[in-house]
Amino acid sequence: MTALAQRAKAASRELAKLTTAEKNACLLAMAEALESGARAITDANAKDMADGAASGLSTAMLDRLKLDDKRIAGMAKGLREVAALPDPVGRILDSRTRPNGLKLQKISTPIGVVVIIYESRPNVTADAASLCFKSGNATILRGGKEAIHSNQAIANVMLTAAKQRFPNFPEHAIQVVETTDREAIRELLSLTKYVDLCMPRGGEGLIRAVTENSKVPVIKHYKGVCHVYVDGDADLKMAEAIVMNAKVQRPAVCNAVETLLVDRNVAKNFLPSMALKLGESKVELRADDESHQIFLVAAANFKLAPVLKHATDADYFTEYNDYVLNVRVVDGVKQAIDHINHYGSAHSDSIVTRDEKRAKQFLAEVDSATVYWNASTRFTDGGEFGMGAEIGISTDKIGARGPMGLEELTTYKWVGIGNGQVRT
Repeated sequence: MTALAQRAKAASRELAKLTTAEKNACLLAMAEALESGARAITDANAKDMADGAASGLSTAMLDRLKLDDKRIAGMAKGLREVAALPDPVGRILDSRTRPNGLKLQKISTPIGVVVIIYESRPNVTADAASLCFKSGNATILRGGKEAIHSNQAIANVMLTAAKQRFPNFPEHAIQVVETTDREAIRELLSLTKYVDLCMPRGGEGLIRAVTENSKVPVIKHYKGVCHVYVDGDADLKMAEAIVMNAKVQRPAVCNAVETLLVDRNVAKNFLPSMALKLGESKVELRADDESHQIFLVAAANFKLAPVLKHATDADYFTEYNDYVLNVRVVDGVKQAIDHINHYGSAHSDSIVTRDEKRAKQFLAEVDSATVYWNASTRFTDGGEFGMGAEIGISTDKIGARGPMGLEELTTYKWVGIGNGQVRT
């Protein structure tokens, strides 16, 4: 692990010297090679699929692991999109001249060596490597043991193509950890002299384990416990559409809503029709006492009644990633804000209302990375934000927050330009 990190640090110094044109040429060569080398990648993936089936991986996990020509084409498309994005390195973020004539510039620079730890999806190998490369960072990739052959094949294809296109390409700019031993990760994340940042992508258990064992800085989000609050002055048809989109479109993602909060003034009008729509999509409802009673009264009118349970306190802290939704009636926007700040995970939360004053209060007081007014939480995504690509979502407060694109993979340095100034 020490040798791997040392090689990455050396490669990061060389990466910082590459021009935008050189980086883009390498990315386009990588994209072309992924498509032309698809057979080698699918052969490696077949080994992982066979091993996964033998070890009892679920059907859902095997689907996440599988690579076919369509998914490989999607990876290549992603690399081309990254090549088309503006270079985040070398931007002048601030410029000022002091009274003594000293000129100061704040200029964006690469972070250095970034470790990405992730599970299941081998396409993350290409996504993470391309984003780190475009932003001038060397990458150390540690995927799950179930995808070891696929991850190595993808990285090898990309590296070979880059070296053919640009002979001075630093060969250790993209490295895959070859061992599946968990102790190797503990060792790697202790190497603060060489590793600058770690970004875990996966379930809460993985992220907590990485955070608790890492001595290098970690950018993280533990889970996505997201909320939609339907205010007493909401357009209820709009609210229905937003809730359905936030819960049902892709329930297994981190920006899907897990708790619906409804103002008491509209609960009896809104919840019966909302439950009907959710029932049609086979969403299980876990309701507080007040909403539970409303659902029971209206149940006789349901064509397809939802599964209905009483919500526990623990439910409000839970990221289901499934067709399950908590429901609670609240007494106005302040109680909704208090609920979110107590039970939420600082990810994405939305208010539906026509009242601008309440909306602004919600947006200001909800302590989350992304807050919305009259929009679905499902927009918390680098692509949807116009970043072109995303390496992850951060719920931290220091450094990057929310969807992380190329700019969030840079830091900065101050450059001082003088003509002999000395401090007195």
